[in-house]
Amino acid sequence: MTTERLDALIVGGEPAGLTAAIYLARFLRHVVVIDDGHGRAKCIPVSHNHAGFPEGIAGSVLLERVRKQAERYGASLIAGRVETIAGEKDRLEEPGQGIDLRARAVLLATGVENRRPAIEGDAHRDALDRGLLRYCPICDGYEARGQTIGVIGADSHGVAEALFLRTFSDDVTLIAHTAVTLTSADRANLWQAGIRVIDTPMASIAFEDRTVITLTSGDTHRFDTVYPALGSDSNNALARQLGTELSDDHCIVVDAKQRTSVQGVYAAGDIVMSLDQISVAMGHAAVAATTLHNDLRNRDGEGTGS
Repeated sequence: MTTERLDALIVGGEPAGLTAAIYLARFLRHVVVIDDGHGRAKCIPVSHNHAGFPEGIAGSVLLERVRKQAERYGASLIAGRVETIAGEKDRLEEPGQGIDLRARAVLLATGVENRRPAIEGDAHRDALDRGLLRYCPICDGYEARGQTIGVIGADSHGVAEALFLRTFSDDVTLIAHTAVTLTSADRANLWQAGIRVIDTPMASIAFEDRTVITLTSGDTHRFDTVYPALGSDSNNALARQLGTELSDDHCIVVDAKQRTSVQGVYAAGDIVMSLDQISVAMGHAAVAATTLHNDLRNRDGEGTGS
């Protein structure tokens, strides 16, 4: 068993975690990033709204570039999953097989996971690549403009997504997933916006030249693209172990400097309640890393940084 002592341990190696690693490494901090490879960014076929890439950039390509940049300045990246984490001020431990990481601070960039309809893995990836299935109307509503759009999820979340997508198309349909929980106000707003509602739950989804949704009644409906509006689940297990405050939607609560309620623990990216966007995650990371660095300087009696 080897023991490695760090200034900072970053859990999560997607845009937030990797950007924080770049900053901390350039602050001459000894930093390690641990990532389990299951983040959402790598599944983005092409991001068209991330500044600086007018032709768009695939999520996997962007991540590879940011990884190389972090490693260039001395950050260490480890593929793996942190199952447990515990500690107190100046000693946060990640016990694992063959390595004992002890860090003075930890930054959680563990993200969230989209809730998906029942779709086999390869078919899901292919549908994303072909634009038949989409998850982020803020990211790619522009690419769906003028298309026939289906939104899965007849609840308040689905209503909000359908209304947002109405900006890009006059042909939007809200489809029940397993149940309908629409209020009379929801139905009035949808009717006013010209959005159709299918109350019969879906039975299956398939991808041909278009997306085909079959209902429990046997009826089928075809769309150019479909957005599952089923919400997401926060990867907050480590945050709960550390005792950080969580919001009602189970995201980590932070202050203006990305500090959590536990001293020495910071959070950035989608795990924090905010707009789930790459640029936002990177902004969180810049603030969190700078705050972490300056907090360590203050602990060491080096004075307050900028």
